[in-house]
Amino acid sequence: MNEMIYGNTPCFLGAKNVSNGKGIDQSDVVVYGVPWEGAVTWGDYTGCEQGPKVIRLCSARYSGYLPELDDIDVFEHLTLADIGDIDVIPADVPKTIERIDDFSKKVWDSGKFPIALGGDHGITYPIVKGLTRSLEGKKIGIIHLDTHYDNMPSHNGDEFARCSPFARIYELDGVRNENIIHTGIHGPRNKPESGRFAKAAGAKTITNRDIRRANDLVQLADDIYKQASEGVDAVYLSICSDVLDYAFNPGGPVDGNGLTSYELLTLVYEFCKKGIIGMDFVEVYPQQDPNKFSAHLVSTVALYAMAGVILNKQNQVEQNAVHAK
Repeated sequence: MNEMIYGNTPCFLGAKNVSNGKGIDQSDVVVYGVPWEGAVTWGDYTGCEQGPKVIRLCSARYSGYLPELDDIDVFEHLTLADIGDIDVIPADVPKTIERIDDFSKKVWDSGKFPIALGGDHGITYPIVKGLTRSLEGKKIGIIHLDTHYDNMPSHNGDEFARCSPFARIYELDGVRNENIIHTGIHGPRNKPESGRFAKAAGAKTITNRDIRRANDLVQLADDIYKQASEGVDAVYLSICSDVLDYAFNPGGPVDGNGLTSYELLTLVYEFCKKGIIGMDFVEVYPQQDPNKFSAHLVSTVALYAMAGVILNKQNQVEQNAVHAK
């Protein structure tokens, strides 16, 4: 894990450095950073543009071995590549959104499983827009794990603010809004109109109470995935750190009554087992978290996602073999 992606920052989870554009075709999973905090911040909660760097620094402590998931070593099955970071422009919101869109489309065109490290949640809109352009003529569903709907029309005139990505996603022709599943939603930092906007768009809501009251978390994940995948060609996964209770997320926005790390990891693993095309993890604020607990957890989330990807591929191979007979 000694190869650096830039400066003193290692590649994520010991990935191969392909920031020069060479070697992506030899990888299965590609990770890239989006060190973007848009024009809208609140109080002293700022600094998530440092997320990609600090997440990478923390990842140097981890292997790919998950004894709790049938003794799997992720990197015996998958090759991980780190493409580096998108060159955002802090003073230019529209241009940065355009750059994220263009960069992510190239990643989607590669056919690899991408993991984007934010940055604030505003990055999800251009990433998904890039996916719709890459899959032109096809339809996409989205599983959105978050405390908040993030579907306000704008904030202080900024239509690409962190509170607005799903308002923009609702407008994309390539996304089927009925297959957007806002999952883990709860709490009074949502505004009343957020729920109304989701209903008007046709999106579905799974609250934290729905998750807690489920008798079987694996079955719930299956139900959510079915709702996201029915009638579409691909399902994308977007995770905001604050879907977690602040007890598990000291480096994220302050939201109580959220998921445990076990609940989040189980859902991510089960979704990816069933078939996710790619994902992002956003809203890690290193300066709020002296021990970097939230940045550390991202490595485990990514490993659980990749473990799910492995099982999905194995299942597809088995199904193809059965059909060939």
